[in-house]
Amino acid sequence: MENNFEKQAKNLYEKSIEIVNRAATLKVNSGDERFQIEISDDFKREFLSLVDKVNLSLMEDKDNFYGYFLFQMGREIRFDISSPTSVSFKGAKYIIYFNPIIFLNLNMRQMETTIKHEILHILSLHLVRAKELKGKYSTLAINMAMDIVVNKYLNNLPPYATTLEWVNLNYSLQLEPYEPFEYYVEKIQTELDLQDYDKDGEENDNSQNENIETDYNPENTHKTWEDSDDIDEQTIKEFTEKFINNSQKGKVPAYLEDMINSLKNSKGELPWNLYLRRLMGTVESNKKKTITRRNRRQPNRLDLRGELRSHKAEIAVAIDTSGSISDEEFKQAIKEVLNIVKNYNHEITIIECDNEIKRTYKVKSVKDIKDRPAVRGGTKFTPVFKYANNKKINLLVYFTDGKGETRLEVAPRGYKVLWVISGRGDKLSLIEPYGAVKKLSKVEVKDNLLDMSDVRDDGYSMNNQAPIL
Repeated sequence: MENNFEKQAKNLYEKSIEIVNRAATLKVNSGDERFQIEISDDFKREFLSLVDKVNLSLMEDKDNFYGYFLFQMGREIRFDISSPTSVSFKGAKYIIYFNPIIFLNLNMRQMETTIKHEILHILSLHLVRAKELKGKYSTLAINMAMDIVVNKYLNNLPPYATTLEWVNLNYSLQLEPYEPFEYYVEKIQTELDLQDYDKDGEENDNSQNENIETDYNPENTHKTWEDSDDIDEQTIKEFTEKFINNSQKGKVPAYLEDMINSLKNSKGELPWNLYLRRLMGTVESNKKKTITRRNRRQPNRLDLRGELRSHKAEIAVAIDTSGSISDEEFKQAIKEVLNIVKNYNHEITIIECDNEIKRTYKVKSVKDIKDRPAVRGGTKFTPVFKYANNKKINLLVYFTDGKGETRLEVAPRGYKVLWVISGRGDKLSLIEPYGAVKKLSKVEVKDNLLDMSDVRDDGYSMNNQAPIL
């Protein structure tokens, strides 16, 4: 026997179908491709009353954080989103959107889950992170990677939810669980490249019926994020923290508590290793030519070879041998570098330099790190940049006490730069550093939680460790 909630949901679903059919009829009769869906005040009021019941259920749940968070959000109905729910940040608050056709096909527990799903995206700062990756990776790869991250922590998922298992099965991948967000994006995009999926034209086929979406489509699940107000990351963090403070009415799950603490403790300036993790998400791996794929830009030019990701980018780690950074500090820092880049299969070259380059060598693990020479001279940064300019370097991380020239003789060409100043150093002597300058200081979190906190704080995900029950 159906309960009152199920009856209300079924009745609303039937009314939703009537609304969509009426709009489609008007479109045919008018011949206007740009038709509007009219939603009556009665339907909106009845639908939002059902959402209130879901909200009340969340508030009464042991994870009532989600219920209090939802209580603060604006709510709107949209038939043009291809998921049960979606979010944006507008007018100094988060808005959650509902597509009645998809949402009302869920039971109450699944409705709760799809709302939790959106809130986890917010707490993971995915709205910010997705914007940073747009253009570098396809929307499909980004969306699936983000959904893998948050869905790993949720039960009662809809049957079509994008999960790690679903992606592995449908894309013949072997993705590991509890890896960082950028790991999933890179792996998924590589597979899409092999399938000749064109990220530049991915949205061209979605304009046939822009006003109505009746089925889940992972490629378009987060398109409302583009409607968000254009504000900086620190401001959105501050607003999110206010939402969090008003939502903590009791004990929260361990994974939520860690994520919230990471977000609250972040006041804009990221430690060097967290910044490096962010930087790694923007480093473009080198491409390799292939005759099995046509050139994407000029497909009719059979003489041009296509490109595939080769999964490898060149990272140079320079160490100022004359500086005040100790061998132990440097070895510890290199361990963190190796841990951060381990999922990218990037190649690392160590460059030892004082006023000239003394030695360069490759490292794959901590055991490959060599003791630095005892004799140390003055400091010049330019030799390292001259070396990097003649190599296919994608990223240069320079450990130094900061004391050297005021100007480089050559500017870096085609790679990103991160300066890491020794804990005993003061500031970088260069007037123009050509990159970010960070202090060498450790993040005060346990090692087994480091990746998880780093990524969440940086807007990637909270996906680096198994959930704590």
